[in-house]
Amino acid sequence: MKRACWLLAAALSASAAERWQVAYLHDAPDNSEFRIQDLAFASPRRGMAAGVLEKAGKQQPYALVTADGGQVWGLLRLPEAPLSLYFLNEEAGWLVGRKGIWHTADMGGTWRKLGRAPDALRVYFQTAQRGWAVGSNKSVYETADGGATWTRVAAAAQPKTTPQHTVYATIAFANEKAGVIVGWSKPPRREERGRAPAWMDPDSAPREWPTISILLDTRDGGRQWSVSETTLFGQITRVSVARNGRGLSLTEFFDRFDYASEVFRFDWRTRRTERAFRRHDRMVTDVLAAAEGPAYLAVIEPLGTVPRSPIPGKLKLLQSKDLELWSEMEVDYRAVARRAILASPAPGQVWVATDTGMILHLVGD
Repeated sequence: MKRACWLLAAALSASAAERWQVAYLHDAPDNSEFRIQDLAFASPRRGMAAGVLEKAGKQQPYALVTADGGQVWGLLRLPEAPLSLYFLNEEAGWLVGRKGIWHTADMGGTWRKLGRAPDALRVYFQTAQRGWAVGSNKSVYETADGGATWTRVAAAAQPKTTPQHTVYATIAFANEKAGVIVGWSKPPRREERGRAPAWMDPDSAPREWPTISILLDTRDGGRQWSVSETTLFGQITRVSVARNGRGLSLTEFFDRFDYASEVFRFDWRTRRTERAFRRHDRMVTDVLAAAEGPAYLAVIEPLGTVPRSPIPGKLKLLQSKDLELWSEMEVDYRAVARRAILASPAPGQVWVATDTGMILHLVGD
């Protein structure tokens, strides 16, 4: 009991000393909406939030770019609507769109389209030349020339799942050697065809059912990948792992279930995995682990009992030093979202962007 009280007091004290400050707010008088899809930093001073600017039913791809640590954000046109971003440094950045993968060497000033990697959703690069792309239709690619050419990773085809129902959604590395790619296979059920979205009629929505979760694991920098499969409820959509092997994974549930999401903590060295967070009234959309200092969760407080409503809910940011006790932090009252994305360009520097056009930065009092 004494230890629990001490931990609670420490968490409250830490959260009181820090707060989330609004760095950018899209509040246009023309009723336009800026839907941020992804947030990434090339350095503590240079970052980018990519999305689409929607006005009068028309969408245009744009990025917000900062060169001074978020004090000023400028708007740049993108070559196509973004799915995700990845920056290795200020000279090497990649944008994944539905029509291809693009490279920039000047923080979005110019873009060059790269070789084809069909169905890619996300990329990760160890160096300016060596990287991977993961995506739908059972797609995992690797490149040794910065994305000019891509070749399929054979291990990704090993699971005996149908390609059109198999997605590799996320990739993360703890260090130069240890990395993981996570995906799932979920064939559609007959009763799902033509039905209304779950948020429109929650009571008649089908219950969540197990999916095949797929893990590709490397310990030699991606030269070889071991494959494992397991059956579980939900889909692992995000993984964040620190250099010391401490990590977080996010499982989301998209049909009727007791929870909208669950977060698990794991230790890469011991392979021990335990549940870290879940609540009926909270929907986690992103996780951020750190070797030193706190970990963070980006969370939406749904309106009513429908977690995945198109109406934005209140943004909540949670912090934990031990991945067991989580404390909610002060967030601007205007911060609402359907999804939020976390990014950390350096230890102690944490950012979050929402799909409603807001960017916030964690600052100390």
